[in-house]
Amino acid sequence: MTSPDNRRPDAGRRPKRDRRGRGLRGRLVPATVPLARTKAEIFDDLVLDTVETLERRFAKELTGVEFAVEDVPPELNVYDSDVLEDGEVPLARLLPGRPGRQEMPPRIVLYRRPLEFRAMDNDDLADLVHDVIIEQVANLLGVDPDELA
Repeated sequence: MTSPDNRRPDAGRRPKRDRRGRGLRGRLVPATVPLARTKAEIFDDLVLDTVETLERRFAKELTGVEFAVEDVPPELNVYDSDVLEDGEVPLARLLPGRPGRQEMPPRIVLYRRPLEFRAMDNDDLADLVHDVIIEQVANLLGVDPDELA
């Protein structure tokens, strides 16, 4: 339907489909190709690899510990001593947990974007993620990071 001035009512808007009325029909690349994985999925796999290795060696000590990934750190004016920083940018945070009525398990949170920004390539990112997790687990367990590595 056209408006009185002979323009379509949706003129100026970007079409959601191509000129034949079709959108994307499926994946652009097969799921087996590395391009099919997002940066966030690749980062999550790096974290999972390190955590699984640590859990095999320290199953008893890490029982109940949660590991999480957030894109960026929250906006806080001052960070506590439980935050691993590079300069003034947080890379990870250790939340030791609270026993009692509202029991909260210990939690280690890694901040994806600051870590990715510091890495030169995927191998460097894997090493950095490994080092940060080792540091945070060592802080949680009260041991020297060299003992865990």
